[in-house]
Amino acid sequence: QTVRRGYGYAGIPDPDGGELAPAGSGIWRMDIETGASELIYSIAQAASLDPPGGEPFKADARHWLYHLLVSTDGSRLAFLHCNAGDDGVIFCRMITTDLDGGNAHVLDPNGKTSHYDWRDGSTVLAWALDPDNGYGFYLFDDKTRAVEQIGEGIMTVNGHCTYLKDRRWILNDTYPDGAGNQNPFLFDTETERRYSLGAFNSPSDYRGEFRCDTHPRSSRDGRTVVIDSPHEDGRQMYLIDVSSILDSV
Repeated sequence: QTVRRGYGYAGIPDPDGGELAPAGSGIWRMDIETGASELIYSIAQAASLDPPGGEPFKADARHWLYHLLVSTDGSRLAFLHCNAGDDGVIFCRMITTDLDGGNAHVLDPNGKTSHYDWRDGSTVLAWALDPDNGYGFYLFDDKTRAVEQIGEGIMTVNGHCTYLKDRRWILNDTYPDGAGNQNPFLFDTETERRYSLGAFNSPSDYRGEFRCDTHPRSSRDGRTVVIDSPHEDGRQMYLIDVSSILDSV
């Protein structure tokens, strides 16, 4: 909450508040049967990891880790390592590790990684900044420097991206556009066609820390999507049947 309002717990003392990159905080693994837990990768480790390029991290600013996801085959972790100075500018790079925190790899060193999802056990789709091609969604190959742009000219703004079960379809959305609407959609990676799932107005009260992103996510079979939206009477959850879109191709 101190470094990114809306992403933490307000009113709770931060035991590591005096440290820029605490060694006692980070990613933990817990046995849900016994309750035993262990720190497997600390913020200090992330801050000391040598980047493969010249990213704009600040030495005198706090670091944090968030947006942790496990690969589809359960073999690797991915997370964002972020840093922000007094000017409020946030830099985030993506790091991947083994399940025990070993074999750390800076997957995207350019400092502007945002929403992402594992496509499979070795590739990650993420909204990021490419030094040569600008902002967009890119497919990163884990443990290498291989990068491929996805949905160029179609998925042109940052959104909460996930893959459907068959990995052919990308479920995504947008932040409020010029009309104040959030726009969840499906993107077919084979035909490179985008299918709208609606335009949901976000009232002006829902901005900043108290915003309500649609955060589209799919059922296990990929044929139903659920979103969050305040367009009718406060925050509600809405189910959208996408089976007709999937069956049309």
